[in-house]
Amino acid sequence: MDLTESIAPRSDQINADDLVGGPITYTIREVVEGKAEAPFDFLLMETNRAYRPSKTMRRVIVSAWGKESSTYAGRRLTVYREPSITFGREKVGGIRISHMSHIDGSREVMVQTSRGKRERFVVEPLPDAPPAPTEAPATTEDDVATTTDQRVLREWWAAYPNLRPAIEARVAALKADEVTE
Repeated sequence: MDLTESIAPRSDQINADDLVGGPITYTIREVVEGKAEAPFDFLLMETNRAYRPSKTMRRVIVSAWGKESSTYAGRRLTVYREPSITFGREKVGGIRISHMSHIDGSREVMVQTSRGKRERFVVEPLPDAPPAPTEAPATTEDDVATTTDQRVLREWWAAYPNLRPAIEARVAALKADEVTE
């Protein structure tokens, strides 16, 4: 019995704790604008949660795939938990990329690891993916209108930018119902 699902944090993004069980390979569905601290959301085919690469990993991605994110759809990357990553003086762990599709050999990038310190980072090529299973039907506005689970709505908000107005309206309606009960 695999326990990794039961220890996954609740969030709209992939976290280092999601990778405690080992590396995971994801396929990029699209890249959309994020927020100031994470300016890009990589929306993934395998989950409704986004991958928000750190600045260091964005530099690796641009080095390997180029600066135009519109070409990233369908490309794959393998991410893993790196426990030595620090925030301030504390080792909190973070996400690194080990493999990427659409590169013809190992890719070496010099990245800044702390102020004034640079380190060699290597990404390996990711072999072609097996044929994708038949895609599940996309979420619709009708799905949004009938959903009462706010966690699911948060996941859909991250995964379906075109449905955000409907999702925001549904969440507001659910919150209004909570107040009147």
